[in-house]
Amino acid sequence: MIKAAVLGATGYTGIELMRLLSGHPGVELSLAGSESYGGKKVSEIHPQFSGRVDLTLEKVSAEEVPRSIDVVFCALPHGKSAEAGAILLKNGFRVIDLSADYRLKQPRLYNDWYDLDHPCPELLGKAVYGLPELNSRAIMGAELIANPGCYPTGIILGLAPLLKHQMIDLKSIIIDAKSGVSGAGRAPRQPFHFPECTENFKAYRVATHQHTPEIEQELGSIAGESLQVTFTPHLVPMVRGILCTMYLKPAGTESEDELYGLYSEFYENSPFVRVLEPPAQPETRFVRGSNYCDLALKTDPRTGCLIVVSAIDNLVKGASGQAVQNMNIMFGYPEDTGLGQVAI
Repeated sequence: MIKAAVLGATGYTGIELMRLLSGHPGVELSLAGSESYGGKKVSEIHPQFSGRVDLTLEKVSAEEVPRSIDVVFCALPHGKSAEAGAILLKNGFRVIDLSADYRLKQPRLYNDWYDLDHPCPELLGKAVYGLPELNSRAIMGAELIANPGCYPTGIILGLAPLLKHQMIDLKSIIIDAKSGVSGAGRAPRQPFHFPECTENFKAYRVATHQHTPEIEQELGSIAGESLQVTFTPHLVPMVRGILCTMYLKPAGTESEDELYGLYSEFYENSPFVRVLEPPAQPETRFVRGSNYCDLALKTDPRTGCLIVVSAIDNLVKGASGQAVQNMNIMFGYPEDTGLGQVAI
């Protein structure tokens, strides 16, 4: 049995981690850390865990994590995970970090996009970007996993086959993405207050969203050269889910059937990527609560545009489910262990 700890257990990603780990046949959830609710039962704060997770939440620092733990999930806020991760690594733990603190390879990008002087820049080269469909071999031996962001997950999985085979104009990538409100985290803030969000639909952080350098870094790595994208996120008045629509200029003349064949072959060994048969299109309700990413594509002969659509649950495949998938690979379990939930 893997003994797991979750730091930041009462945020949205921490809650999802406990839900998934509590049903994993190879995991003992041994520690749930919380700065805000230390000393209270997990089920007292989140009654859905009554009879399932009987742990008492602990106000525990990274230095105090027991050495009997095998893996630590850091579901801490951006900026706090970096220092915690450095301490945990020094103490010999394997770490899966769900913040953005280890995703970017260049320290200066944290200054530019997160207004953060990274406290441990020497560790950025050590972190493995935890997208299992592309990096499973590196994940196997990793000590530190940088769990991908939610938007980047849906975008990278949607575009990877085309970039790998040099099938699109790299200067043409336009990404229109829409997320539920849970993507902003559990801490109350006015823009995400119910009266501000309901019956409303808006773009936000236009041309300035912090996931932009992560998207460009990973897409560039697949393509083998640097690139830039136009990325516009939107806030949708729903709790969870991300839908990404990507507009591209093809570099060749492949038919829609040929492109579907490419995608099906590329993801044939990826249990959580579903390439939908035409004319089906991804919908957030068909992945809600699951670790699946649904993909579809469409060629537009009138405009010459190629359109790729992806859907994920931002809290599962976009965060905690992917973290558990990474843990499975790290410890030699089949990567779908404990993650077979059908969408709600």
